[in-house]
Amino acid sequence: MFYSKQLIKYPKIKHCFFSNKNGVSKNIYKSLNCGIGSQDKRKNVIKNLQIISKKVGCKYKNLITMNQTHSNNVKFISRNSLNKNKISCDAILTNKKEICISVLTADCVPILIYDPVNNIIAAIHAGWKGAYKGIIQNTIKKLIKNGSKKKNLIVAIGPSISQKNYEVSLSFYKKFIKKNKINKIFFKIRKSIFFNLRKYVEYQFKSSQVKNISHINLDTFDQKNNFFSRRRSLFNNQKDYGRNISIIMIK
Repeated sequence: MFYSKQLIKYPKIKHCFFSNKNGVSKNIYKSLNCGIGSQDKRKNVIKNLQIISKKVGCKYKNLITMNQTHSNNVKFISRNSLNKNKISCDAILTNKKEICISVLTADCVPILIYDPVNNIIAAIHAGWKGAYKGIIQNTIKKLIKNGSKKKNLIVAIGPSISQKNYEVSLSFYKKFIKKNKINKIFFKIRKSIFFNLRKYVEYQFKSSQVKNISHINLDTFDQKNNFFSRRRSLFNNQKDYGRNISIIMIK
């Protein structure tokens, strides 16, 4: 369990970037796999999500996960929309108490946001596709639409893959440079090309004039005893991989 040094200061919310430990899943999913979309036994994933709910102190029915599609789609959750636990989007917002919103990752960037003035929270799944398409900018717009001001947003960027482990193709590199030449700063070119997803995500906030940003700078690829990693699973020729969960809730 990992906590943002910034978010933990606020008693009105609970948050956590969970590791892959203290769950019930077995083998390659050992042990706190929270991905319903994985090939793990569904009963084990549900039990893991129930463990999360108990740890956080919310009802299981109020633990909201996303059907993440690497999009720029943002949804606002009210009590009236709690008719299903899984919602198709890549960012969730709510200002309702005891609704635990979450993001699932396995190398992508989990982001938790709190506005302590407006008492609203957000959870973002930022893979390269979502970040490229504007998931972060759209989330900020949605927060502002619901009364937030940029200067009040507290952003915590969680564990994700590091640049040294994120090798990409030449076409990937060209795609980003074509969009904006400044994107060159997020790549290192040696014998291969490596992309800094974390810094790219951070830049999306800074260029949107959101300044209060903190990091839990841990590499999901390297830390096999703490996190699931899609790239590590592919490297090891495993058929699938577990998903890490990060959560935030207004008490």
